[in-house]
Amino acid sequence: MDERQRARRPGGRSAQVGAAVHQAVTDLISERGYGKFTVGEVAARAGVADSSIYRRWGNLETLLADVALTRLNALSPMPDTGSLAGDLRTYAANVAREITGPDGLAVVRLAVALSSNGQQGIQARDNVRDERTRQLQSMLDRARERGEHAPDALGVLDHVLAPMYIRVLFGMGPLTPEYVDGLVDRLL
Repeated sequence: MDERQRARRPGGRSAQVGAAVHQAVTDLISERGYGKFTVGEVAARAGVADSSIYRRWGNLETLLADVALTRLNALSPMPDTGSLAGDLRTYAANVAREITGPDGLAVVRLAVALSSNGQQGIQARDNVRDERTRQLQSMLDRARERGEHAPDALGVLDHVLAPMYIRVLFGMGPLTPEYVDGLVDRLL
């Protein structure tokens, strides 16, 4: 196996570094909150050099956006159940589970904090939002192709996701399955 094949091996050193850095960011946000740590502290916690983080992500905001989007994609993927109602219920349940899980509040706070951290933070936030909206749009487009009436992506954000995020951010009660299904029902 030559050096290029070894470098592309899934689960190799690069994947281990990425996972360690992502976990370090999540832990630091949980412990200290957003904006209260540096790339150097992330690197030390992950057991990597600062230069590895700068080379891969460029800056802290891009790293934070990558952490948020990676977690969303892994833990709240876009489902394909065969119906829009099924897709939205499954998606909403996944999001609810993620944002109420052990690191959920940290990820929610990260997404909010990116908005207030200068131009790099705003760009990182916009990248996360745009990618997630693109993914939502693909689910909605599939529904339309099946002949179902589908809301726009902003409608899903406004009527399903935003209420869940607000409840978590402000400690306004649990995200029960009945509550989450009710949000989807009202949207549809």
